Amino acid sequence: MRVCDILQIKAGPIFSVSPDAVLSDCLLMMADNDLGSLVVIERGALVGLLTFREIFQAMAQHQRARSTGHESQALDIRARRVMNPAPIVVDPEMGIAELRALMVQHYLRYVPVVSSGTFLGIISFHDVAKAVHEEQAFENRMLKSYIGSWPDEAVAA
Repeated sequence: MRVCDILQIKAGPIFSVSPDAVLSDCLLMMADNDLGSLVVIERGALVGLLTFREIFQAMAQHQRARSTGHESQALDIRARRVMNPAPIVVDPEMGIAELRALMVQHYLRYVPVVSSGTFLGIISFHDVAKAVHEEQAFENRMLKSYIGSWPDEAVAA
């Protein structure tokens, strides 16, 4: 199984924001659509990735600033200030085992898929786990079917 296979199985729209989107709007979009990440697109190109991790860090930084007397509005800042401007991206032809290793090694929950500079979609760790589970379930059914049709003479021998 490859990354492109997971993208084909995965249904639903891709949610994106511009780098100038306000964090409060991003947070609402993520909450309303049960998303853990948003791709940041500018002029049709992927320019960053915004996850709850970046939003939480911005909010924590805001809280620290408030406790020292510096007033700011954490959720009024723009996505470009807190997004990951250089997320690790993967090629659609990458194998699932290599993808899993990459995600585990770098603590990635979301990975954009890019081919020849074109953004194709985003893969979550949940998408990978689901694809592996379905692939293993299919293999188990095939093995059980094969074993179930095993000739009786071979068992007696």
